[in-house]
Formats: sequence, structure tokens, C-alpha cells
Amino acid sequence: MIPRYTRPKLGQIWSEQRKLDAWLEVELAVCAELAERAVIPADQHDQIVRGAAFTLEAVKEREQVTNHDVAAFVDVVSESIGDAGRWLHYGLTSSDVLDTGLAIQLREAGREIVAGAEALTRALVTRAREFRDTLCAGRTHGVHAEPTTFGLKLAGFAFEAARNAERLQHAFDQAAVGKLSGAVGTYSMLEPDVEESVLGNLGLRAESIATQVVPRDRHAHLVATIALAGSSLERVALEVRHLQRTEVREVEEPFAEGQKGSSAMPHKRNPITSERICGLARVLRGNAQAALENVALWHERDISHSSAERVILPDSTTLLDYSQHLARGVIEGMRVYPDQMEENLELTHGAIFSQTVLTALVEAGLTRDEAYQIVQNSAQRAWDERRSFRDLLEQEAAVSERLDEGNLDELFDYRRFLRHLPAVFERLEALGA
Repeated sequence: MIPRYTRPKLGQIWSEQRKLDAWLEVELAVCAELAERAVIPADQHDQIVRGAAFTLEAVKEREQVTNHDVAAFVDVVSESIGDAGRWLHYGLTSSDVLDTGLAIQLREAGREIVAGAEALTRALVTRAREFRDTLCAGRTHGVHAEPTTFGLKLAGFAFEAARNAERLQHAFDQAAVGKLSGAVGTYSMLEPDVEESVLGNLGLRAESIATQVVPRDRHAHLVATIALAGSSLERVALEVRHLQRTEVREVEEPFAEGQKGSSAMPHKRNPITSERICGLARVLRGNAQAALENVALWHERDISHSSAERVILPDSTTLLDYSQHLARGVIEGMRVYPDQMEENLELTHGAIFSQTVLTALVEAGLTRDEAYQIVQNSAQRAWDERRSFRDLLEQEAAVSERLDEGNLDELFDYRRFLRHLPAVFERLEALGA
């Protein structure tokens, strides 16, 4: 991923240096196990531990000859060890090192990403509590529906963020598997208990049955889960983008001192961070498609997955880490304008109480269709003619005969939309964020 969208920790995890360090961890763990079993003489193992080293430059130079990255790596490290270097890569095939090393990197990336998902959840919970009772227009199809609260919006996002944290934890856990079962997974060189012991020492599990590679359904599951988490971030960002529109202006994402919204129009404060989140979510979904394509390989394996994974695994994890960080910053720093929310509630001149009145007229004895026609006619006139919905209703004989002023006061009271919030927010507290 380009540096613009890479945070330092994920950049380090996916660096070429860290990749080869993970390969060396695998190679040395195998050597340690073989020394424990007296396959490698103790003095030879000591030489391996003391001498094993590489430089990126040396590996790259060697790869110009081998045209094979793992072979080049093994050559360079073996030469650094000396005579005992012959034991390096003993009984292994390249994918044993590649896939197990990749699992180590994914595990490290997962720790950062899950922690970020949990931090985003906490940020959403905090601000949901803050605006629990802040009334605003609920919208369906982009059109005012009934009143809701801004805190309830944020609470919904918080629960989704918590679900994503759980899904991501599971997805990274199920990808934390390696294999040391050899060329086509038959353990022709190393025994299954060697694999189990080595991988356990590396903090990984052994793949139940591998071919030459760990099956790619695991990686597809992970990248698809990442894409889903990205789509959830997009949902939050899209809400902010809409609410920041000049015609709405209920919320604005943070705008720093000295920031410029436009090179030409100094007045502009644009939701650029939220827009960036939306754009990167599209990349994550595209990567998920590539990961799904990687599942079907020829026979015991080909390497059509390899080139794609060199892009999509570092990029997907890096982009999600970055996008979660952006989203958390938006949530924690966004400006909220309750007065504008209150003003916008009146844009339909009270028509947003239509369902409340409809239900009351049905309870008072009208058929649903009769009540619906009366309420719809008055509501649409209120909106179109910019007149009070309540005043228009009071002119309807069928309404005035059944609902007195006290009834209407109760029906047109915004507090009715707040009365069950405590029960809903008890569920939010259960998140423990």
C-alpha cells in the first residue's frame, strides 16, 4: 500500500524485512525441533543459532540468479552459517516457509486491527451516550420519516462496530495456521508431530490437511471479513457526508486549524475524510473478489494465488487499519449541531407525526383506510403549502370529533419518541465499551 494510507505499525509488519524475519523464525524453529530430536547434532545447531543471518540486499542479489525468493533466502542464510547451513530448510518445501511466515504476519496485523476495531466501538459508544436524547429527523429514502435521536444512530453504529471486532478476531484466528507437511502435504520428510510442535512454539496451529499450501478459503474468509468491516465504516462515513451537506448541516467532521477545504473557495469545509473512507471501502471489496478467486488452485497447488496475495493481503489489512483510524478520528472529533437538528425537524411542518395521528384515529374508531386518507391529505398539504399539519387536522371534522386538544398535545409531543430509549441504551451498556 502507498505510504499515504499506511500507518507505521502495519507498514513495519508488511515490510520486506519483517517478511524475511518471519521466514527465519520458521526455519530456526524447525532446526530447534530437529536438534531436540537429535536429527541435527547439538554443535551444528549451535552454529546455526549463532550464524544465521541475512541482508535484504544479499537476498535480492541472489534472487537475480535463482529467480526464486525462498531459494535465494535459504542460500544466503545457509552461507552465513557455514558447514551447518546444510541443515537449514531440511525437510521443507518453499510453501512451508511462505505460508507459515505469512500466518505470523497476519497474526501480528490482526492484533493491531482488532484493537483498532474495539477502539472505534468505544468511541461510538461514548458519543452515543452523549447524544442519547438529542432529537433529529430519522430518514428513509433520504426523506424525513419519524424523529429519532442522534445517540440512537450512533448506538446502532456501535453495535455494528462491535460485531465487526468479533468477526475480525475470528477471521484472524482461523487464518493463524501454518503447515510443514512438505511438497504435497504427505509428511514425506517431516512427521506430523514435528509440525505440531514447531507451529505450537510459533504460536500457530497446524492445518488439518494441507496440500502444498494452506487452503486459501481461510485467506478468502479473512479478506471478505475485512471488506465487510470496510463497508460498515463506509456506512458511518456516508451518514456523516449526508449530514454535513449545507442544506442539512447537522454534523461536520473535524476541520483542523490551518486546514484548507478548497484551493479556490476559502469558505469550504468538505467531508474529505469520510469520502476517503468510502473510497477505500471500494478497494477492500475489490480485494475480496480477488481473494475468492484464489481459493480454486490446480490440483495440490499452483502459484496463481501468490502474486495476488502479495498485493491484497498487505493492502487489505493496511487499508482497514488506516480506515478504522480515520473513522475513529471522525467520530471523536465531529461537531454536532443539535439546534440545527431541531430546526430541521420542523421542515415538514409537523407531518412527521403522521403515523402517531393515524394510529390514534384508528384507535378512535375510523377504519385504517379512512384514517390514512385524512392524515395523508393533511400531511401532504402541510408540506406542500408550508402550513401547520396540526392546524389542518383540526379543520377535519372526522379528527375534531374524535381527538380533542389534549389528545393532540400528547400526539404532537416529541418526548413520546424518547420514552423507550433507556431500554435500548441498556443494551448498549452491555457492550462493556
